[in-house]
Amino acid sequence: MTQDATPEKKPSRIQTRNRKLILDAALEVFSRHGYRGTTLDQIATEAGISKPNILYYFDGKEDIHVTLLNQLMESWLDPMIKLDANGDPRQEILSYVQRKLDMARDLPQESRLFAGEILQGAPRMSPDLENHLKPLFDEKCALIQGWVDQGALPPLNPQHLIFSIWATTQHYADFDAQVQVL
Repeated sequence: MTQDATPEKKPSRIQTRNRKLILDAALEVFSRHGYRGTTLDQIATEAGISKPNILYYFDGKEDIHVTLLNQLMESWLDPMIKLDANGDPRQEILSYVQRKLDMARDLPQESRLFAGEILQGAPRMSPDLENHLKPLFDEKCALIQGWVDQGALPPLNPQHLIFSIWATTQHYADFDAQVQVL
């Protein structure tokens, strides 16, 4: 090991706890007020810690937002990754829909955070969409098209099927106030 190469120090239990506290508070505030409507002061109040303490852990509001979006994309893509080319096509799609519905129920704030970012034109996550989501989307569209070509599914447009699944499942989280009334 050279003098320049120092091992990365593992965060302490308190540092790990404080980062989680900040991220949980930020998720609440961002999902309620959007990126533009959120301030570090609001996050600090929600977290019950000082603004300088937040800035010890993060470089600012954008750093917190991007961290949340990156964490979200890791879990958000998992249901699509699990579509199995060797499974029964109808069952695979039904299972995918169920996984997306479960996420809408269990992670509504994450859904609203993602929707807010997309509605603003994805200024902070365009690279992630292009480098991670697009190749996975293309791969799964090809898989679904293969099932259609084999006659295992009726003729359909794979892109529109996936968009429809996303629209339907995320509706429960993004429009929760309406869903609760209805």
